[in-house]
Amino acid sequence: MTDEKYTYDDFVNIIRRLRAPDGCPWDREQTHESLKMGMIEEAYEVLEGIDILSKSGDASNLCEELGDVLLQVVMHAEIASESGLFDMTDVTDRVSRKMILRHPHVFGDADPEMTSEKVLLNWEEIKRREKEGRPDPAQIFTPEERESNYEEVIRLLVKGMKKRGADPERILKKALQEL
Repeated sequence: MTDEKYTYDDFVNIIRRLRAPDGCPWDREQTHESLKMGMIEEAYEVLEGIDILSKSGDASNLCEELGDVLLQVVMHAEIASESGLFDMTDVTDRVSRKMILRHPHVFGDADPEMTSEKVLLNWEEIKRREKEGRPDPAQIFTPEERESNYEEVIRLLVKGMKKRGADPERILKKALQEL
């Protein structure tokens, strides 16, 4: 094995190879729908990785879990690319433009001495303007459909709690009491 590190472009090409006709059957079968819960699970595992880093100083778990989130992002972008919707370049371009637009105090002519509180208020206002004219999820999905998504997420969280030896009933009760 060489000490040379794989690049981001290498990784995108690995995912393309896995999804190719002569690639991995499991990877080829994946859809946006089949990967939904994996995205939630990987995001949760990043939170654990952050906690491990905070308590132990060991960053290896966080690094691995961030890679798993990146896998999810690249896999979704590749699936979209195969359908002609968008590709990873589009995802990267869109998020880059968003960061520049939402940070006028860095990339524009807004006050560079802005406080964190003012930055957050500005961010929310810019985000609100960006969303104007876009479909509103509250108008697309029925309350039952939205609840179904929440139920899926809660089921996954409960499964993760049990897997890690926690008491989901106690945790959920406490969370509901604090609302």
